[in-house]
Amino acid sequence: MIPFALVFYYEPWWVQIIKSLVIFALVFAILPMLTVYERKLLGRFQNRYGPNRVGPYGLAQPLAEILKFARKEPFRTVTAVGYLYRVAPMIAILTAVSALALVPFGDVQHIFGQRVGLYGIDVSIGPLYVFAFAGISFYGIMLGGWASGSKYSFLGAMRGAAQLISYEVSQGLSLVGVIMTAGTLSLTGIVHAQAGMWYIVPQIVGFLVFLVASFAETNRAPFDLVEADAELVAGYFTEYGGTPFVAYLFAEYANMIVVSGIATTVFLGGWLLPFGIHPPGWVDPFVVLAKMMLFITFFVWIRATLPRLRYDQLMSFGWKILLPLATLNLLVTAIVVAT
Repeated sequence: MIPFALVFYYEPWWVQIIKSLVIFALVFAILPMLTVYERKLLGRFQNRYGPNRVGPYGLAQPLAEILKFARKEPFRTVTAVGYLYRVAPMIAILTAVSALALVPFGDVQHIFGQRVGLYGIDVSIGPLYVFAFAGISFYGIMLGGWASGSKYSFLGAMRGAAQLISYEVSQGLSLVGVIMTAGTLSLTGIVHAQAGMWYIVPQIVGFLVFLVASFAETNRAPFDLVEADAELVAGYFTEYGGTPFVAYLFAEYANMIVVSGIATTVFLGGWLLPFGIHPPGWVDPFVVLAKMMLFITFFVWIRATLPRLRYDQLMSFGWKILLPLATLNLLVTAIVVAT
C-alpha cells in the first residue's frame, strides 16, 4: 500500500491551469503527427509509400487536410436535429482529452522550486474516473448518429452502443485484478506498486483482455463495425463533414492514446524502467511516451493485418470468450491475494 502523503498533495491553482493548457496543446499537436505516423506505417506494412508529396516526406499532409476541412462549407441534412448535431462531436473530443489528464507521465518533481506532478490530476478513483468519461463519450456517438437523421448513421450509433457495453465490462474486470494486487485506485499508486515487478507478468491474462477490449472500445480494426463502410457508408458520422468530422477523427486517435497510456500505467510500470534503473526525473515522460508508442504501433499493425469481423462474431467473442476469461482472471487473482 502506498502512503497517502506520498501520492496526494495540493497544487496551487495556477499550476493546475498551466498543466491543463499543456495537456490540450500536446494533444492537438500530437494527433496530426499520429495520423502521418499511421499512414507511413501502414504503407510499410502494405509494401507501398505513405504520404510523400505534401512537405518533406509528406509531413505537411495533416496541415493541408486541416486547412481543407476548415474551409469546407458546413452542411447538414434537413432531417438533422441542429443543436444535438453540433454538440455530439464536442462531447466526443472533450471526454477523450479529459480522460488523458489522468495518465501519469512521471512522478512528483520540483520545477522552479514548486512541487509539480507530471500528470493532469491524480484522483483516488483513477480507473473509475476513466470509465466515467468513457461512458460519457458514448453519448457523442449516440447523439451524432441519432441527430444526423440518417438510418445509416443511426444503425452505426446503435452498433456502437452494443459494442461499448459488451467490451467495457470485460475491460473493467481486467483492471480489477490490478487494483486488488496494488491495493489502491490511484494510478500513480499503481505505478509505485510495480517497483518490484510490472503487472504484465502476474496479470498477463488481464493485460490481454484489456488489450483486446481496447480495440473494440476505440472502434479500431478489426472491431470497427461502428463505421463499417461496406454496410453503413461511414457509420455514425456519415452525415458529418468539415471540422465536426475532424473532431470525430481526432477523438478516435485521442482515445487510442488514452488506452495506450492506461495500459502503460497499470501493466508496464508507467515511468519505471526495468533492472532497477533509476534515471533523472525529467526522463520519466519520455519513458512513458516510448511505452505508449509501442501500443500505438501495435494498433496500427493489427489494422494492417486482420480483416474486419462480422458483427455476430464481434458480439459472440465479447460475451462468450472475453467476459468469462476476465471473470476467471479476477477470481484467481482474488484467491491469490486473499491467501
